[in-house]
Amino acid sequence: MRSLVLRLTAYGLLALFVNESAMAAPPIRILALGDSLTAGYGLPAADAFPAQLERALTAKGFAVQVVNAGVSGDTSAGGRARLDWALADKPERAIVELGINDALRGIDPKITYANLDSILTSLRDRGVKVLLAGMLAPRNLGADYVAAFDGIYPRLRTAHKVPLYPFFLDGVAMHRDLTLEDGLHPNAQGVAAIVRGIMPLVQQWLETP
Repeated sequence: MRSLVLRLTAYGLLALFVNESAMAAPPIRILALGDSLTAGYGLPAADAFPAQLERALTAKGFAVQVVNAGVSGDTSAGGRARLDWALADKPERAIVELGINDALRGIDPKITYANLDSILTSLRDRGVKVLLAGMLAPRNLGADYVAAFDGIYPRLRTAHKVPLYPFFLDGVAMHRDLTLEDGLHPNAQGVAAIVRGIMPLVQQWLETP
């Protein structure tokens, strides 16, 4: 009799474990859509922004999968052109980091705005919640260009009512110990600094329905 009770108890515990596992929510898929700063130019995949962000969020108790959809050299037009492909995994959320290559090529900020506006509109229409990562134009491009480019991201935040991290490279740009030899792309420590900077906003964003 005692053996039967023990077996039934064991089966009951197993069934409870299976049911709880089956009901466990799947990880939130976050699309990281960007250029080389997202892709992890010059770095192992494990040191790139999406991988480091996923580990940091997991350590905080978030069940997430951050998909690396960064392409080195991509402009806002490139990101717009490949958006359908990038959405193949059906993410629930997206971090959009694009635009610096537009500035480096001297592309009219009106064009950059239009491309990013289209990306954010498409994501919204598909029910994907967005966090926008802003960029700043190189200061040698002239005051008018700098003002027009830097204004893109605050305007998009207002138009689309999305959270904005004002400068993706905040605390990293111009710090040689946090960049690769080119002085532009973050090294693994630089990416870690980016993740630390953006984490509070990402956490708040994930906790908002």
